[in-house]
Amino acid sequence: MNNFKYSAVAFALIATLAACGSSGDDSSTPDPEPETGFEFAATEMITNLTDDVIVSGYAALATKGEEMLLAAQTLVNDPTQANLLAAQVAWKAARLPWEQGESHIFGPVDSLGIDPHLDSWPLNTTDLTTVLASGSGFDADTIKGWNDDVQGFHTMEYLLFGDGVADNEKAIADLTSAEADYLMGLAEVFRDYTKTLDDAWQISHDGQTGSNAYGEFVKNPGTEWNTIYASQVGVIEELINGMIAIVDEVGNGKIADPFGTSIDTADTSKVESQYSWNSLTDFSDNIVGVRNVYQGEFTGAADKQGLVDFVNAADSVLASRIGSEIDDAIIKIQAISGSNDMPFRQAILDADARVRVQTAIDALSKLQASLETDILPLLNEWKV
Repeated sequence: MNNFKYSAVAFALIATLAACGSSGDDSSTPDPEPETGFEFAATEMITNLTDDVIVSGYAALATKGEEMLLAAQTLVNDPTQANLLAAQVAWKAARLPWEQGESHIFGPVDSLGIDPHLDSWPLNTTDLTTVLASGSGFDADTIKGWNDDVQGFHTMEYLLFGDGVADNEKAIADLTSAEADYLMGLAEVFRDYTKTLDDAWQISHDGQTGSNAYGEFVKNPGTEWNTIYASQVGVIEELINGMIAIVDEVGNGKIADPFGTSIDTADTSKVESQYSWNSLTDFSDNIVGVRNVYQGEFTGAADKQGLVDFVNAADSVLASRIGSEIDDAIIKIQAISGSNDMPFRQAILDADARVRVQTAIDALSKLQASLETDILPLLNEWKV
């Protein structure tokens, strides 16, 4: 009983002292909210990603476009097995910057309709056969007026590598004069579109004199003349969404669609780059492109600011985890080929390889979820 009285007095005293120790007499003043959010100066990162990753990548693609045309011209003028192999090498070399660039497939590649001009698939082999049978009209201007599914990478791929069913090693004796002529016209069209894309980022975003290059819009958000990006938040959101889009496309489209739900439902006709057997290289390059944007530099280049620095400013553990998930997805894609270097179109029809394919799909799903649920929301916490 005495103890109860003592406690009651003590509580009253504590309450009085607490009231005296407060900053004001107004007991209705709310306690200050704990500070949240993070700070990050994004200008250097945006400038670097624009110049050293995106523009550099499209400049490399334009160079490869020139080299592809030169290789096609050489093949037509001197149709030897060596020159056919050289043209195949040029095709694969052009494929690399394009596939890595799909991690930032926004801006002119979309607004100028260049993506379908360069990379429509599946190929329309029925129309292609009809076109080849006509034996003429293979100049660049005429080809540009035809459907996208008989132009671009995969039409050139079919002409260079054959149908890809049994192998990807076409003999020069199997290259008809019509195929060679059509290939040269296609390569000229291809060169023109890759140059247009490069110019749009570096000279004029819409090809009109006096217009700003698209790269300037990205690097100068919020300026009076910028009608595309109102703030740095919009730019970073575009970059993150670009990464999400290609991870989704690789996991749920390029791999899962032909993979099907079983061997019986697998469909090799849906495999991208099925003629050259370059599919797994395409897929891993897509995610290498994601890593380029995340890290801020191409593989092996000097360290510069990328999205990892933005994420690191908010959560260093998360920044490291995302880097590991990107690397893991690349490794899992490359592992699909197994110990016997099996191409993807064969792997989806092989029971053991299908386990590895599913493992890659799972890794890509995990990465996509992390980008969507952990990285994208950071924009709301950023104290711009």
